[in-house]
Amino acid sequence: MTSLLALLAITLGTCSAEVVRVPLTYSPPLRHRLMLDGKWSDHLRLKQQLRLSANSQGRQVVTDLDDFAYYGTVNIGTPAQKFLVILDTGSANLWIPDITCGSKNTDSSCGDLCPQFPKSVCNVLCGKECCLQSWESMPTKNACDSKSKFDSSKSSTYVANGQKWTIRYGTGSAQGFLGQDVVCFGNTTVCIPTQVFGQASSIAPFFADQPIDGILGLGFTALAVDHVVPPFINAVNMGILDKPIFTVYLMHNGPVEMPKGGVFTYGGFDTENCQDIIAYEPLSSATYWQIKLKAISVGHVSLSQGWQVISDTGTSFIGGPAAIIQQLAKEVGATYNAQAQAYFIDCNSKATAPDVVLTIGERKYPIKPVNYIVNVGDGTCEFSFFAFGGAGWGPAWILGDPFIRQYCNVYDVAQQRIGFAPSKQRGD
Repeated sequence: MTSLLALLAITLGTCSAEVVRVPLTYSPPLRHRLMLDGKWSDHLRLKQQLRLSANSQGRQVVTDLDDFAYYGTVNIGTPAQKFLVILDTGSANLWIPDITCGSKNTDSSCGDLCPQFPKSVCNVLCGKECCLQSWESMPTKNACDSKSKFDSSKSSTYVANGQKWTIRYGTGSAQGFLGQDVVCFGNTTVCIPTQVFGQASSIAPFFADQPIDGILGLGFTALAVDHVVPPFINAVNMGILDKPIFTVYLMHNGPVEMPKGGVFTYGGFDTENCQDIIAYEPLSSATYWQIKLKAISVGHVSLSQGWQVISDTGTSFIGGPAAIIQQLAKEVGATYNAQAQAYFIDCNSKATAPDVVLTIGERKYPIKPVNYIVNVGDGTCEFSFFAFGGAGWGPAWILGDPFIRQYCNVYDVAQQRIGFAPSKQRGD
């Protein structure tokens, strides 16, 4: 009876639509932390082998999680249990570690080839439980140890589901079972009373190097594993928010962790941090937040073949076809490092490099060097474009954080479109 009364109170509380502002925290992406530790090349070799293994078995590997840099919070249950999550427009599932995560009776989520790698690689990236038994002297790397975990026994509004789920990533997977409970955006009282979410009983060891507990996907239901309705779509369907939109504002980043990284505004437009919307662009596919990119140019390079592109808050760089990225890098003075599979550039180029200009619809959107030249640390800067191979399916480009730092992105669920508004932060 207590559970039903609590659920009724929450449901009644959602009758007045609201706008929710969730502050973000910035932390250097995993790729930069591994570069500074001298482990990035080993990580790349492992990812490539795991990707080949997945392809040979007919499995699609989703995002690699190397690039996430901005994080927010979500509260689950009654009373609320707080989790630090990636607010990710490039995926569509909410999952967090369960209290059973890391227990001995759960299945391992190691990459399939971890046991086949040399000790130096497996030790760094896979963890003791994933490597050869003869290496038992290696330190244990249990990704669940450092995470906040959901305890359903402490929530009066929890409803068991029991269906199993698995999401595969470039260096392992997250897996467990589904449950249902109250889910609130950030540390607020704006809540979805009946949200299905993933409770991970096992997460890959590489999650130990990530500061987050889980992921809050903000894509469409068609993209979600098991077609679970994503939280924001649920909030729109239930009339919880003032408008069926959310606005993303990202601050300039640096080589160190910052207490403030930007703001997610659910249910409205962020007038504090964003200028007026320049234009809206209709989605070409309501799975990812996918639109049409007409052209891209920088300096003397101008290309206008037209491509499909997604707006992705969960990618810290901009991805595109390798041949085009090479041309752009050469024009801004960036040099490719084959071992790191990345383009590096003089940090002083922020003052002299040309804008990279995107044409979307009838508008041009310049990205300034302050947003596409990123500090790795130790006096090194990276040109934040990378070769992205769609392998014949999906979008050809990913517009990640450099573009979103330049332009607030306004995601409109009801009209299936994205609006672009210049950021108000200094330096843009």
